[in-house]
Amino acid sequence: MSETTASPASTLSARGRGLRVALRVVQVLLALFFALASALPKLIGHSSAADTFAEMGWGEAGMYAIGVLELAGAVALVVPVLQSVAATALSALMVGAFVVQLTYFDGANAATPLVLMVPLLVLARARRGSNQELRRLVRDGVRRG
Repeated sequence: MSETTASPASTLSARGRGLRVALRVVQVLLALFFALASALPKLIGHSSAADTFAEMGWGEAGMYAIGVLELAGAVALVVPVLQSVAATALSALMVGAFVVQLTYFDGANAATPLVLMVPLLVLARARRGSNQELRRLVRDGVRRG
């Protein structure tokens, strides 16, 4: 009886595939979170979001603006050419959310945006190759004018 062992190359290939799948799962979960749990309450004017924005003095315009940014980021997270840019932009939005939590709400829930930033920044770094494709598409579009 001979034992079969996986070659180092196939092990690395399987590991790489597993990491890509895990990254895609995280990407989809983040997109769902930003679309459904974060943007949707703002865009439908749910009382939880409306009350928070009213308390800050930002009103409905601020609430809808942030909701639109979150929804756009969620959609862009699953568009291959936009995924790195979207993760970076949503990370920047989370910096703003962190500052808001500290200044308006005495740090209540301030950890949430920081926790969300970790997978967003990992995703932005892992998918940074898509930025080259985006630059090429933009450059080609400008040339066509």
